Amino acid sequence: MHQQTPCAYGDKEQITDLLFSEKSLSGLYNTDLSEAATPDVIATFRRLLDDSHSTSRMLFDEMHARGWYPVAKAEDTKVDGVKTKFGNKVNA
Repeated sequence: MHQQTPCAYGDKEQITDLLFSEKSLSGLYNTDLSEAATPDVIATFRRLLDDSHSTSRMLFDEMHARGWYPVAKAEDTKVDGVKTKFGNKVNA
């Protein structure tokens, strides 16, 4: 009888792997979208890219809720500096 080997990865490692996979897919879909030649193919890659972003967000939210993907709050002065820096370029 074949004994089943326990998974070496826990929930954290599995969700982390899924998140990185979705990030990679998003990059590929983005490249494919920019190179697509027909409206149907463009629409398909847009949908796939949107789905991939949604899945990435869901995985991030789950990791963050479990404390596995902490995010530090940016200092207000740094946020204001970025707004000023890029706001001037947008309004130029």
